[in-house]
Amino acid sequence: MADPTITDPDKYRVILENERVRVLEYRDAPGQRTSPHEHPDSVMITLSDFRRRLIGADGQTRDVDIPAVEVRWLDAQTHSGENIGETQTHVVFVELKQSAAADHGESPGPS
Repeated sequence: MADPTITDPDKYRVILENERVRVLEYRDAPGQRTSPHEHPDSVMITLSDFRRRLIGADGQTRDVDIPAVEVRWLDAQTHSGENIGETQTHVVFVELKQSAAADHGESPGPS
């Protein structure tokens, strides 16, 4: 897996990690880009307004404008990105790991 803390250590930092989640803080400035990297299923919390160009593993691009204080679910993905706006990007990602229930072969909830 292309870990973003390895591919872009100047932009991503781990702020919490345990057996269930890894929490990353991400910051960049206008014009900065990331190298291709992967994220598992995650929750994204935006701390600033920003505009980005996302480049998928297939080369498809998508421009997004996202406001501050928004919470979004993100399916697992491989991409790179570029800050194409005029503001810093500041985001927290809560990356999900395999659940403890799945590790023990247990049902994750009521059936």
